[in-house]
Amino acid sequence: QLVESGGGLVQAGGSLRLSCAASGRTVSAYCGGWFRQAPGKEREFVAAIRWSVGATYYTDSDSVKGRFTISRDSAKNTVYLQMNSLKPEDTAVYYCAAGPYCVRNPTDYNYWGQGTQVTVSS
Repeated sequence: QLVESGGGLVQAGGSLRLSCAASGRTVSAYCGGWFRQAPGKEREFVAAIRWSVGATYYTDSDSVKGRFTISRDSAKNTVYLQMNSLKPEDTAVYYCAAGPYCVRNPTDYNYWGQGTQVTVSS
């Protein structure tokens, strides 16, 4: 089970930290990912992290480069997404996911959280 938290309403230029707490199974063999979905758009890969070694992967898009950072706390079974310098175009529902591989295709992730809304006002 994956439970996200940390979403909310923030002004442009602000920051949020999303959390994704995993329970019910050992996560060390998995990859934890963050996706987002804006209204009328497809679910978009944002970042992923390999639990066991902490290797990180980010979208090739320039949309979040240098602003978003994924990390994990193994002791807490939690993955984080630190989002800085937020822009209105970052507004979306953010989902965490877990799967065997750190890939960009959402269909390759087996477990999903319920999503948390992030709204950035201009």
